Parts: sequence; structure tokens; C-alpha cells
Amino acid sequence: IAADKNARPLALSGHVGFDSLPDQLVNKSTSQGFCFNILCIGKLETQTQLLQKVQTFTDAPEENTIYQHIVDYIDTQFESYLQEELKIKRSLHNYHDSRIHACLYFIAPSGHSLKSLDLVTMKKLDSKVNIIPVIAKADTISKSELHKFKIKIMSELVSNGVQIYQFPIDDETVAKINTAMNGHLPFAVVGSTEEVSIGNKMVKARQYPWGVVQVENENHCDFVKLREMLICVNMEDLREQTHTRHYELYRRCKLEEMGFRDTDPECKPVRNMIIKLQDALIELKKCERSTFKFEQLKRMHAEEKSKLEEKRRSLEEEMSVFSKRKAATELLQAQAFNTSTNNKKDKDRKK
Repeated sequence: IAADKNARPLALSGHVGFDSLPDQLVNKSTSQGFCFNILCIGKLETQTQLLQKVQTFTDAPEENTIYQHIVDYIDTQFESYLQEELKIKRSLHNYHDSRIHACLYFIAPSGHSLKSLDLVTMKKLDSKVNIIPVIAKADTISKSELHKFKIKIMSELVSNGVQIYQFPIDDETVAKINTAMNGHLPFAVVGSTEEVSIGNKMVKARQYPWGVVQVENENHCDFVKLREMLICVNMEDLREQTHTRHYELYRRCKLEEMGFRDTDPECKPVRNMIIKLQDALIELKKCERSTFKFEQLKRMHAEEKSKLEEKRRSLEEEMSVFSKRKAATELLQAQAFNTSTNNKKDKDRKK
């Protein structure tokens, strides 16, 4: 469009339009908070931790059927979200989302190949969660062996059709770093809860007779790379992939099992789906009304119980006062009787 020569130029005092969207999203996420859940598979204990909105769950694949327990756990989180989504009065804005956004699958540093259990488990999980393979205890093998082991793992995953999470490269702002990081998969990490003095500061590290392996030293392991990719660069994409891909697949399969369909074989809207949905809504309303009535009865019962307790305390107080008055009266009567008896005895002695 040709510029109008008579148009008055207007100087902008700040960002307008889409430029301000990232700040808006950051402010909204900061004020409302959000959940980012990481599932760690491959350790020997089970625990749950909450660290600044990051929830971690760990499990151990000790048997050939353990993957079913993991699948059930992931499906349970999807089901909880689906039930909240199907409510008439939903509160998704403040719902505690427990769906798994990233799965760190820890691989033993054998240096040879993946175990069949690892391949079967990851194959069962790749349609339900974003899998990021991680080599544990990477300090137990040499760098040359580690490099070969990484290539072997990626080759076996591809040949067995296991779909792991790939860092997205369609966004030009992160395409370069994500392309580089995809080449580092699987990440090789070292963990430690102990601190060692290096120079003039204390760092997380593992102490050996031949030296020290620092957890956050990128020359020693990929821990920093893994943390940056999860938390700083791709957290929102992991959450989006969980919702739009994995959860949507679960939701679609679940609704189809319940008999819901968008169209019939002739691609016409299915009336039965609408009827079933209406019936489901009616049942939900009935349940809500029943719950409301139960809560009312519960409150009435509590109020009646409170009133009876108050009356009981009042009656006990009245009985206590009556008992004290009765005892005082009996004491006075006894004293008066004794006084009368003593006076009569005195008169008799005088006579």
C-alpha cells in the first residue's frame, strides 16, 4: 500500500500488538502458576517430590510386566483430567494437572546395547508420554565408549520403531540449539547429593581416588544440557505435546469406547452421540443435586448436634447448681438440728 504523504507520523512509546504476548504469557503463568511433571523410570526407589511446580515420580522396571503399572499410572492422570473436563461446572484454570509432561528413561551404562525390557517398555510408553532417554552413571565408562554407546542406542530405538521426544526445530528462536541437542541424545548424566570443594566454592560432585566428576560441568556430563532443555528451552512444548498429542489420543479412544462418534459411516453427524451426551449430563446433574442434598442434610445434622450439645451442657450446669444448693440446704438443716438438740440438752441440765 502506498504511503500517504499527508499522513501524520506517530511515535510509539512502547511495544504493541503481538510483541507484548510473551510478556503477557509469562506474567499469567507466574501469577497463576502451572504444573510440569517429570516421570523418571529406571531407579530403585519410589518417591514423590515437589520443587517449585516441578513434580517428580520415580519407578523401577524390575519385572517384565512393570511397564503396565507405569502405563496405568499415566492413564490414571489422563482419566482424572478427562473427568474434570467432562464436568458441567469445570474449573480447569485452577485444576492441579498431574499429567506427565516428560519421561526420563534411565538406561544402564552397559556400553553394549539396550535390554529387551527397555525396548518393550519404551515402545509401550511412546504413544502416551514424551520419552527422553538418559544414560545413568555416565562416569563409569570412558568417553569413547560413551560416544559409541549413544550411537548404538539411537540406532536400536529407530530400528525398533520407538518414538522418543525430539526437541522441536520449527521455531527459529530455538532451532539452532535444539538441533545441536538432538545430536546429543541420549543425554549422559552423573548424579550426586554430596558437595565437594572445588577452588573456593562447593559443588555437587562425585569424589574418586583418581579425581572429581562434577555434576554441573558440561565437560564431565550432560546434566546441564538436560536441565536447560527441560526447564528453560522446551518446557512449554513438552506441556503442549502432552495435551495436544498424548492426552487427545487417550481422550479420543476413551470416548470411542463409550460409544461417542463425530460422524457415521456416511460422514453425517451422529444423533446418538448427542443423546448419550445429554443423558450423561442429566446423570451428572442428578449426582450434583444428590451431593448438594447430602451436604445440606449433613449441615443440618451438625447444627442439631451442636444445639443438643449446648442444651446438654446447660442442663449439666443446672444440675450442678441444684446439687450445690441441695448440699448447702442439707448442711444448714443439719446445723440447725444440732443447735436445737444442744439447746434442749442445756435446758435439761439446768433443770
